Amino acid sequence: MGPEIPMTGQASEYPILYSFRRCPYAMRGRMGLRISGMQAILREVKLADKPVGLLEASPKGTVPVLQLPDGTVLEESLDIMRWALGQSDPEGWLASENAALLRLFDGDFKHHLDRYKYPNRYEDDPHHGKVDHRGEALAILSDLDLLLARQRQIGGERRGFTDIALFPFIRQFANTDRDWFDAQPISHVQAWLEGHLASDLFQSVMTKYDVWKPGDAPVVFGRT
Repeated sequence: MGPEIPMTGQASEYPILYSFRRCPYAMRGRMGLRISGMQAILREVKLADKPVGLLEASPKGTVPVLQLPDGTVLEESLDIMRWALGQSDPEGWLASENAALLRLFDGDFKHHLDRYKYPNRYEDDPHHGKVDHRGEALAILSDLDLLLARQRQIGGERRGFTDIALFPFIRQFANTDRDWFDAQPISHVQAWLEGHLASDLFQSVMTKYDVWKPGDAPVVFGRT
């Protein structure tokens, strides 16, 4: 269980963040909240046993979900990032959002990543076994490598919105077969990935928490 963070106000004043530690979408949402300094009550969920509160807020039952005190529900990770940064954006992340790359990675790259990482889930796909999904994802990363050969981060010299939004999925791709990934000729992507893995920001959002149950003492994620 992670540390309980002292609260500076009443629980009702805070958004509620439903999250799952290992989900890449939830990672990007937590990093957006963390860098903004916004606080939220963190509820770690077990996806095989989703709590009623999550399903009432967002019937589709995916994470992350951010329920604001006024009842507004944000159920997409990028929207959670944009909301948090709209409150406070100390590193200017919003100015570096690359819509085309976000569409590419949330679309084609995620499509190939899922079929590479979880091939047994897609046996009914008519293209199953006919597409080299690992190779297709690598081709996208090879193009990204050319960009990172020219600049340290995707948005320029400093990390920004697109770096943080893409990083958890590239991490997932790399970890599927790390020896293979490390042997590929994408040295700039590999160095970029290692930098984000080692960052204080990433480490700060990967604390382990017990699965939330109704009646548990609230744990506040964010500014301490």
